[in-house]
Amino acid sequence: MKNHILLSVLFLLSVVFAANAAAQEGESVGVKDGGVLIKGWTGEIDAKEKAAGMTLNSAKLATEGKGMRVTTGPAVTYWNPSNTAKGDYTVSATFTESKYMSINDHPHPYGIMVGGNDLGTANASYLYCAAYGNGTFIFRGFGPAPFQLGGRAPIKNDAINKAAGVGQPVTQIIAVTVKGDSISCSINNTVVATHPRSELVAPGKLKSTDGHYGLRFGHNTDAIVTEFKKSKAP
Repeated sequence: MKNHILLSVLFLLSVVFAANAAAQEGESVGVKDGGVLIKGWTGEIDAKEKAAGMTLNSAKLATEGKGMRVTTGPAVTYWNPSNTAKGDYTVSATFTESKYMSINDHPHPYGIMVGGNDLGTANASYLYCAAYGNGTFIFRGFGPAPFQLGGRAPIKNDAINKAAGVGQPVTQIIAVTVKGDSISCSINNTVVATHPRSELVAPGKLKSTDGHYGLRFGHNTDAIVTEFKKSKAP
């Protein structure tokens, strides 16, 4: 009898823990009147988002003043097929959450994607560096399976701006630089991570650092992108 009660308690606890984990992760909420609304651009949502019934129209990429506004929806990567980079280069942009965590209950990331090859297919590979409005960042990629640089957990760095609170604005300048045998991410003009290119262009990771570049957004995130550009590596 005691063993039966103990097993029942353990089962209930496991259900509660699983529910809490799901709540923390959060489900993607489709965007009304979504889609890719900027001529020449396209995108791809993550495979798990597709499995949950989401589509590219569940997120939105549109013009906003002199920049672009991304509202998700599912986690998504956007690019313009005419935007390619090779050799040594820097891709950068300024990201502004006008209202931090406006459509989610915990921070979600946004940033720069580089090295895009076979995009829009099951064999896509690319690298991205993204910041959160709570002072952390991630450096990750797909090759085509997801891989992390520096571990799964977001990394704290004093260079990354923090929002004063929910609903408050926060801005990050994010850049990914490929130069020689190094790939680095800088946020607000401070290098926060550097990795050898020779270790990243490898089976299960990048096919090449040459390729398309674009934007990467986590799910349920809303931010404005300005000054998106490719330039010479410093």
